[in-house]
Amino acid sequence: MENKDLKSGVSLFGQSEHLIGSDPIEEIFALNLGDFISEHLISEDLAKKIGSNVKDKKERLKNQLEELVSIYSLKNTLCVLNFDTEDSYAIYTAIAHSIVKMLEVDKCNIYLAKDFARGMTNPDFDLVLVGTSVANLYREGFKYSENSIISVAFAERETLNADGVIAIPMYCNSKTVGVIALEDKKSTLIAKEYLSLVESMAKLFATSMTLQGEIDNTNTLMADEESHMSDLQHSRAELTALIGDLCDYQQSFVENLARAVDAKGRYNVAHSKNTAELARKMCKQLGLNEKTTDLIYYAGLLQNIGKIMLPEKIFTTSGKLSEEDLKLMQSQANVGVNLLMNINFLSEVVPYITYQKERYDGSGSPEGLKGMSIPFGSRIIAAADAYSAMTSDRSYRKAMTKVKAVSIMREESGSKWDPVVVDALIACVEGE
Repeated sequence: MENKDLKSGVSLFGQSEHLIGSDPIEEIFALNLGDFISEHLISEDLAKKIGSNVKDKKERLKNQLEELVSIYSLKNTLCVLNFDTEDSYAIYTAIAHSIVKMLEVDKCNIYLAKDFARGMTNPDFDLVLVGTSVANLYREGFKYSENSIISVAFAERETLNADGVIAIPMYCNSKTVGVIALEDKKSTLIAKEYLSLVESMAKLFATSMTLQGEIDNTNTLMADEESHMSDLQHSRAELTALIGDLCDYQQSFVENLARAVDAKGRYNVAHSKNTAELARKMCKQLGLNEKTTDLIYYAGLLQNIGKIMLPEKIFTTSGKLSEEDLKLMQSQANVGVNLLMNINFLSEVVPYITYQKERYDGSGSPEGLKGMSIPFGSRIIAAADAYSAMTSDRSYRKAMTKVKAVSIMREESGSKWDPVVVDALIACVEGE
């Protein structure tokens, strides 16, 4: 480049027909060259090579985006968005009914911002009712400008409590998408474990919806041959951030669900958390990969998930349970598995929970599986759960010592428990 070009500010990048776009600095940084190469040092020949690389990079970017979209498609998040008809929103009514049953409140309504409530839009409302636990889905909603608890919770991204109504905003880092409203005239106090569960559920829903919206935008960009590198890069950054948030919120949801289960079951300690943490240590001791370890950790947290759908009176009743309550208690495992099957990203833990009551000698339930035919995750959770239960205080007995619990695990190794798993457990607890 001649000196006069430098003085006048004319850029070879701006003149080159080989480069994409009109911003030379953007081209440099798009190639990750910005830290160590200056614009005026690039020859015409190098400009040709860079132009080719930019085009290749655009294709690589599209391939990366396609991979992100395929991994985090709707089936791997939550089926709570992108509906076109009123009938499709029945999922929200099912969720509202589940929340009422879990928390034992009078009513639950779910509102979405009109941008997220396609097929349910009503010009009179900015926040549209899409699901309710009452008999019929009636027309209801709110304006953003209203001074209602629903509108204020949405605007301020804050859980609010007034006059027997708790409004929980559904939001993620970039968007607020709606509000979950709980009504309970019996009491305005809801246990913190239950409230945290609904708050984590709200964030998970919001992140899933926002991610799916970004996936739709990304698909449109990838289909457009004229799309700019900067737009594709922005989309990749948005997707990556949302996927990171989704993973965080999924874990938070699972942990809050486990705490709520323990609260419902009247455990004096965080039994589910203790079991899951021990199971994770055992996985590392056994050399299992990260994904399998995560699934077993989740299964340990959620092994008693069915209890969340049982009435609290079952756990507060002293003495013998009624026949009806006993049947409910016995069915909680099946209820839990059905719940998990409906939470897409948790469906992989179902086999581990389904077969955790099997025994190594084949005398367990539900299938009488024996030895290696029992899923490895089930064998790990079963041993971790037993040890955690033995070493925890319960309402009817004091905790055993570590020495006593280890002795029992050794005695029952090969009958109740997988000997390899017992060895891993003992190595973990004796190393503490």
